Amino acid sequence: MSAKELDRVAVLARVSSGELKLVDGAHLLGVSYRQAMRMRQSYQQHGPAGLKHGNAGKPSHNRKPAELRREVLQLIREHYGGAAGERFGPTLAAEHLERDHGRQVHEETLRRWMLAEGLWSRARKRQPYRKRRERKPHFGELVQLDGSHHAWLGQRGPRGCLMVMVDDATGECQARLGAQETIWAAVGVLRCWIQRYGVPLALYVDWKNVYVRGPNAQERGSGEEPVTQFGRMCAKLGIRIIAASSPQAKGRVERAHGTHQDRLVKKLRVQNIATYAAANQFLEQEYLAEHNRQFHKPAARREDYHRPAPRPEQLRQIFRLEQERRISNDWVVRYGKRVFQLQRQSHHYAPARGTVTVCEGEEGQIRIEYRGQQMPWEEITVPVKRLNYSDPPVPANPTATRSKRIKNIPVAEHPWRRKGKKDDAVREQERAIRRWRDNSLAAVPSSASP
Repeated sequence: MSAKELDRVAVLARVSSGELKLVDGAHLLGVSYRQAMRMRQSYQQHGPAGLKHGNAGKPSHNRKPAELRREVLQLIREHYGGAAGERFGPTLAAEHLERDHGRQVHEETLRRWMLAEGLWSRARKRQPYRKRRERKPHFGELVQLDGSHHAWLGQRGPRGCLMVMVDDATGECQARLGAQETIWAAVGVLRCWIQRYGVPLALYVDWKNVYVRGPNAQERGSGEEPVTQFGRMCAKLGIRIIAASSPQAKGRVERAHGTHQDRLVKKLRVQNIATYAAANQFLEQEYLAEHNRQFHKPAARREDYHRPAPRPEQLRQIFRLEQERRISNDWVVRYGKRVFQLQRQSHHYAPARGTVTVCEGEEGQIRIEYRGQQMPWEEITVPVKRLNYSDPPVPANPTATRSKRIKNIPVAEHPWRRKGKKDDAVREQERAIRRWRDNSLAAVPSSASP
């Protein structure tokens, strides 16, 4: 069964046990109430197998012939392709194919074909202006996440970034203090939220590269959705990421920043806390519980939309960096400035020039996988380039050399010192020639005047 079908099984199991109402289950699954009734009936009659799609693994009976698809795509490349601003869209191309070439293809079908072949790309449209929205009615339906850079430790420590998560329905807050707003800082506060409350339905973030990013040239050509490392982790957890176009859109967490910058800074000064670790311990043991008791608001509906938290081992496999690397001919994988030698196994080994996934944990643990299987490896050192000792040594502080240059004085035998100088014999010969010329001119009598 697919992940979507497994989610349906989990939600309908909660509905059958009476934990959720059917209308709330329909909202969680994103279907209508009548569709949820049919799904519950199928679940009661056939169990989890009744939620599996009947055509799973089978080709569609209504698919277009492969020959027609190749012919249509070839016509688009020849007549309606081009650069991003010149090529035809699926709707316009479908109209011309039917009128000029007699090929009738629905625009949505043509859109999927063009996206698969890289002939069309999804363009992000600006969201329309909307009025202030109301709070979400359920706890865990939407959680806002943002970082606040401030002098949280005053003069006792460095500036830091407080990662804050605020539930949109209740105002429930979770926070952790760190140095910067990085991937691991966002993962740290999200892990604490999941361990305490469960997996939320959606996260509301801003347009930082940590959470979302724009498509690159390859993704624009293929129509692939750009995903960050944090977005990939949230996708594995089933968390939807919503990017806000302005700070006012996620005003609940922005207003919480002002509250923390006033109250938390003063409490940390009273406790004389000067490190991030001590500040996080104070947050977990005292501050957050007191803050939530004072600022908590009851949700409009009592149903909790959090899903159960995965096991710690599953969270470790989800919260990690993953990058694809190609294996060289000698079974070597390069990752950053590190080089790993894969150990060849008798039953399962990655082929040369194949692609493996290098996974890096928060503490720097490295795991290399090939098609989901862990590959044993051994880190090797890269040979360092030998220095040319005839070259002058590189100063430790380059600015010192620029500020005070050392004058290079050539030795006495250097050719530069002898350039343009003559021997004494040559100089005496030139003086004799000049004297003879002067004497000869003096002996010639001057012509009489008329």
